[in-house]
Amino acid sequence: MKKTIYPFMLLALLLLVSCKSKKNVVSTLPRPVLNMDSVSAHITDTTGSIARIFTPDHSQLKDLNISKSKKHNPQKQEPATDNKYSDRVLRGTKITSSTVKLSSTYAGIDRVVNYDFTHRDVPEAFEGFRIAFISDLHYKSLFKEQGLNSLVNLLIAQKADVLLMGGDYQEGCEYVEPLFSALARVKTPMGTYGVMGNNDYERCHDKIVNTMKHYGMRPLEHEVDTLRKDGQQIIIAGVRNPFDLGRNGVSPTLALSPKDFVILLVHTPDYIEDVSVANTDLALAGHTHGGQVRVFGVAPALNSHYGNRFITGLAYNTAKIPLIITNGIGTSKLPIRVGAPAEIIVITLHRLTE
Repeated sequence: MKKTIYPFMLLALLLLVSCKSKKNVVSTLPRPVLNMDSVSAHITDTTGSIARIFTPDHSQLKDLNISKSKKHNPQKQEPATDNKYSDRVLRGTKITSSTVKLSSTYAGIDRVVNYDFTHRDVPEAFEGFRIAFISDLHYKSLFKEQGLNSLVNLLIAQKADVLLMGGDYQEGCEYVEPLFSALARVKTPMGTYGVMGNNDYERCHDKIVNTMKHYGMRPLEHEVDTLRKDGQQIIIAGVRNPFDLGRNGVSPTLALSPKDFVILLVHTPDYIEDVSVANTDLALAGHTHGGQVRVFGVAPALNSHYGNRFITGLAYNTAKIPLIITNGIGTSKLPIRVGAPAEIIVITLHRLTE
């Protein structure tokens, strides 16, 4: 009988030791204590504390307006730039944006992106001045007759003061005449200006230039033009073949006055980082197609040697000069767009008053 009892006693002893051991292990672990007073979006914690771990990251939120009570005043619209760019914005500049999604009425174009661009150099006479900007039509790719008719009607509806175009107009020389004939229906008080894209230097260059001039449009190839209103002015500068820096590596803005309000029109956004574009207050570019195909925000193929830095929307070069990059409208190589809506840009100028 003793032989039968001994195994049971041994098993009970092992269980007791095991439970005691587990109890000791648990009791030696520190309990995570979360002090709610320490978890605040206003706290800057660089020590890696519990508060930092549990505090949500609000660094990427834009235009957040939280009202705690009915008496709380809404916050003003914040600059349309991520916090990581906040230290890059030049003093005397404020930029906000909004997006309007389009109905099927405008087939081939998904949205209008509106920017309010406030700058100290904007003359009083140009307060509220509206700029329409389009690029990369690649007519006829995915963008065909119905899309072109939609684009013309959409641009007319914007009632812009000037139309600017960023190049890569066609996918064949036979499309040049019908394209610009249609765009000529867009009448603005200050006219239409454009630069050439890489497609336009590869083929049809002279035909495009001559056709634009025939319809009263102004091609700007390392040239500037002055828009005048009530005795005041702003300047539009255009870059010729920005991929050939050997011939065109000196920006046409360098000869301008820093006191003027200057818009630089260039096909590729890389140019404003590749060379000095001093005296530029705002640059406009296309070429990237917004990635054209973006899955979860990632584009397998990029048209910029700066990667995602200049893929779409508002960006800055190292000199803190703002750049607006449009997704454009047409497509290249494959007639498909995913995660990069076809768009036009409308910029409204405001004079900064402080």
